Amino acid sequence: MPTPHPEYPRSQLQRADWLNLNGQWGFAFDDANAGLHEGWSQPEKAQSFPLTITVPYPFQSQLSGIQDTDFHDVVWYTRTVSIPAAWAGKRVRLNIGAADYAAQVWVNGKLAGSHEGGHTPFSLDITDFLSSAGEQRITLRVEDDSRDLSQPRGKQYWEPKSASIFYTRTTGLWQTAWLEAVSAVHLSRIKFTPDIDGQELIVGYELNKAKVEAELETEIRYNGQVIHQRHHKAEAQTFALEGTALHLWSPETPNLYEMTVRVVQGGQVVDAVESYFGMRKLDVQNGKVCLNNQPYMLRLILDQGYFPQSILAYPDDEALKQDVELTKAMGFNGARKHQKVEDPRYLYWADHLGLMVWGEMANSYVYTDKSVAMLTKEWQEAVLRDYNHPCIVAWVPLNESWGVPDIPNDPRQTDYLKTLYYLTKALDSTRLVISNDGWEHAKSDLLTIHDYTGDEPTLYERYQKLDSTLAWRPAGKALYVPTVTYSGEPILVTEFGGIAYRVSEQEGWGYTSATDSDSFARQLEGVFRPMYRSPLVQGFCYTQLTDVEQEINGLLTYDRRPKLPLETIHKIVTGQ
Repeated sequence: MPTPHPEYPRSQLQRADWLNLNGQWGFAFDDANAGLHEGWSQPEKAQSFPLTITVPYPFQSQLSGIQDTDFHDVVWYTRTVSIPAAWAGKRVRLNIGAADYAAQVWVNGKLAGSHEGGHTPFSLDITDFLSSAGEQRITLRVEDDSRDLSQPRGKQYWEPKSASIFYTRTTGLWQTAWLEAVSAVHLSRIKFTPDIDGQELIVGYELNKAKVEAELETEIRYNGQVIHQRHHKAEAQTFALEGTALHLWSPETPNLYEMTVRVVQGGQVVDAVESYFGMRKLDVQNGKVCLNNQPYMLRLILDQGYFPQSILAYPDDEALKQDVELTKAMGFNGARKHQKVEDPRYLYWADHLGLMVWGEMANSYVYTDKSVAMLTKEWQEAVLRDYNHPCIVAWVPLNESWGVPDIPNDPRQTDYLKTLYYLTKALDSTRLVISNDGWEHAKSDLLTIHDYTGDEPTLYERYQKLDSTLAWRPAGKALYVPTVTYSGEPILVTEFGGIAYRVSEQEGWGYTSATDSDSFARQLEGVFRPMYRSPLVQGFCYTQLTDVEQEINGLLTYDRRPKLPLETIHKIVTGQ
């Protein structure tokens, strides 16, 4: 049986020595939460795992081989692995792309580490837990409270069956697990900050150990041609690119530079990683959204990132590539990944094929001390994980006041929105930040509005004049919190449409509905035309890319078949 997701999972920090752990694992439900007490973490308890699961698909999914959507809040995984002989003398790290929500890891019966956060990766040095010979047993326990509304969960429903805008839950491993061999001193992070105005790239380097005797070698290439080679200390470097033609990244020209970084000790290369970066800038200038210093119309699609056979996990790499290709073929230049910190492989294809991405956090649904702590911790991890991807142009920590349900009456919740804005800016000053997409903005670089009105004249009138736009109360909510007023931010309609059109056996709902392809096309034109005819709207995000479970309001079916010819959708989306 082929290994699911054989491609390298961390595209911007690649090493030659790695071992994919996807595939068959022993698996067990622990509904009584007895596994810790009974010692399931110990190698001799392997018989406690009666099921087999295919990692990295969640047990709720078809591709996992289990497909059980009942509540199972504690699950266990186990497998053995042989460490390659060529790794002798190196440190061995276990990497988990994502495990929802709280994971503990044992190696040969010894606790190696833990992590909380269902959408972000973690890495553990397991060298000291390995036996001197033979197979090594890795065991994971993952706990995911299905009903805890303070836990960041996104669209994962806390009721038994999917309904409304909420979908099937994902528990446990849902992104790639792998081992890699590293030296005692190695790179743990590279940070790329492009400056197209100064025609330079600022590169930050982090080693796994501070104050070590090591030097670095950095090589930058474009189309295979070396444009920079430098031997330097392990500290930030600025690489001037003005001596060559500056190849900017955009959806129309997704130019990428390649980079190799080597760690040198005693004249020997002890670590080497491959990476890439893009030179681009997205900001607001004179009230206009600009890409690479030119006004740019953002044409986004709302993308839930769900698949019928694998839920939040992606079925294979081709499926992610296809989603990016279909999005572009329909005339969109970007995607808002909705309530999901998307797998880095999607961002890899968006980088290489040219698609802007708004990165969004999976939200919780109550405001408590616990929910604030959980979301802010995981959000920081998400921003740092994806900082280097040129496709990411905006950050959205909260959507539609989810997790802050009483903003007008609770000043703490307004402070929380402002904190998320400034915290995100502190980590990444190069991208736009929208504190609360849709309404009740506290501090945002854009005024983003949700509007599922299906009547073309109403939409036209609403977005012709600023007063009528600012008077709109989507879902009865004000566009700003009580202490904040509009101050000239660019206006974007970042959820609209959602027209239901059934073309398969799947039944469901939308915000409006069409009965045949002609009426679907007319209704699409009726919601897109006001966006282009508005003197105020500088971009939009149509809901949505695909049908999902009980929703049939996608431009594509759940299995990614277009509901209209792609060229027809392209003309409507681009206003032709």
